[in-house]
Amino acid sequence: MDFESFVLAAATADLGDEPAAREDADAVEFRMDLATDPLAALADYDGELPLIVTNRADFEGGEAEDDDARLDALCTAVEHPKVEAVDVELTTASEGDGGRVIDHARDHGAAVIVSTHDFAKTPEPPKLRQLLDQACEYGDVGKLAVTARSTDDVLELLAATRASVAGGDRVATMAMGEPGRHSRAVAPLYGSKIGYAPVDPADATAPGQYDLATLRRLVAELESEPTED
Repeated sequence: MDFESFVLAAATADLGDEPAAREDADAVEFRMDLATDPLAALADYDGELPLIVTNRADFEGGEAEDDDARLDALCTAVEHPKVEAVDVELTTASEGDGGRVIDHARDHGAAVIVSTHDFAKTPEPPKLRQLLDQACEYGDVGKLAVTARSTDDVLELLAATRASVAGGDRVATMAMGEPGRHSRAVAPLYGSKIGYAPVDPADATAPGQYDLATLRRLVAELESEPTED
């Protein structure tokens, strides 16, 4: 998974959702931190879609304790032949022991997404660029999710997305919350390389997510609209 083009990932803690995701998704984001026995589920996985594995720490809105066992599980996960990308938090990559996960992933041919989330606000524009730059320093893709309180917040995120892409980085950006919901459909037009959506809207893993089929349709419609010079 090289993220040269946009990848729509079905976000789930249940790999049994994969058959229902095939029509609309390019990949499955497996939320290991939300699964009961994630390594056993991975061992049994024989689906068609490639996997992005995420074992989100509690300090970034997940349910996994920030300990060695969490990172050990990610190292084991990237050895699975269907795992083509792993998500590591920016704090873990830059200040913690995430380097061993990153190295292990690359040794096994998996791409690295380095992510950071702000569940309270949208940082100021210079901070948005700084976070994306830092994430891209460690990962093949820098992922930034912020919380929008207004459409102005979304505009600032899209501007930062475009600037990072123009600078040669691969990024994935989205604004959480209702004011930022449309960013999930619009951000790919500005260069964002990954979108996330649940198969069933009741299973959303972040505020403001569209369901998978809706997001696929919106992105496709926007990408097909003619532009004027």
